[in-house]
Amino acid sequence: MRLKLKYVSADIDRHGNVRYYVRRPGQPKSRLHGFPGGEQFMAEYQMALENKADGPRQARAARRGSFRHLCQLFYASADFLRLDDSTRSWERRALDEICRTHGEKPTALMHSKHVRNLRDERKDTPAASKKRLKALRAMFRWAVEAEEAPHDPTIGVRAIKYVERGHHSWSLEEVAAFERRHPVGTNARLAMAILLYTAGRREDAVRLGPQHLRDGRLQYRQAKNEHRNPIDMDIPIHPDLEVIIAATPSGHLTFLVTKYDKPFTPNGFGNTFKDWCRQADLPHCSAHGLRKATAARLAERGASVHEIMAITGHRSLDEVERYTRAARRAGLADSAMAKLKG
Repeated sequence: MRLKLKYVSADIDRHGNVRYYVRRPGQPKSRLHGFPGGEQFMAEYQMALENKADGPRQARAARRGSFRHLCQLFYASADFLRLDDSTRSWERRALDEICRTHGEKPTALMHSKHVRNLRDERKDTPAASKKRLKALRAMFRWAVEAEEAPHDPTIGVRAIKYVERGHHSWSLEEVAAFERRHPVGTNARLAMAILLYTAGRREDAVRLGPQHLRDGRLQYRQAKNEHRNPIDMDIPIHPDLEVIIAATPSGHLTFLVTKYDKPFTPNGFGNTFKDWCRQADLPHCSAHGLRKATAARLAERGASVHEIMAITGHRSLDEVERYTRAARRAGLADSAMAKLKG
């Protein structure tokens, strides 16, 4: 089957060899090496598309065996391309940041001490340091298997320990404050109801629409890991959510639309929801905090771990425990004190 790639053209030199180029409007043509579908070819093509004017020149300049070249190969790999959009985005940002200062260094000479140095460059922001290390691990895990790197220098390197505060979990009072500021019929109130009564992530909230409603249930595939370990959700629609959906018609395949009458992107929705929180004098609240709040509330009301997992879509007990730990601690304390009184 012929591989069709946008902006790619070909010609034949005087020796009969086929040469490939990226020709983007308003930009000089850039040579692509290798053959369509090959790793080097696809890496250079990917850079040309994503980095626009700077991409082809950077792709040509990347020396084989350099850290930058390995990144380009990783970005064009099947392992990377089947990641969720959000995962691809933060992994690429982390690796591109390293490329700015270390891109031309040879990966064959990279060892654990160099990875620790890269980790420690972001020690003032431990969460960013952890993401940098995770991105490096993902790339080298692929590179070793693909025989693009002789060894994995991230083995044995641990992340910097720090206290993860996570997203603030909404209280009932905060939910009420948001609802007072954003009445039924507004996009903000609909967004709140979707997040609260599905325990979904923002990536799910922006994709849900009338086509996911079937016989009083919401049936959809979670966006996270949908290309690797998909989780299909099937939950009853809460009566309050049903009322709010009916009161906020959008006429689109998504319940939520922007002020320009277009579907939200996950990042755009997260930023807009944060603005809605500020309007309700809740600057410390966020979309993801509602997911935590729903899980915690289910725990407070006696839902089992497996019941909570059926709503949130978590795969492991540890993940649910992380969400509901505080709620269960309060209930266990009450139970323990009652026993002490006896």
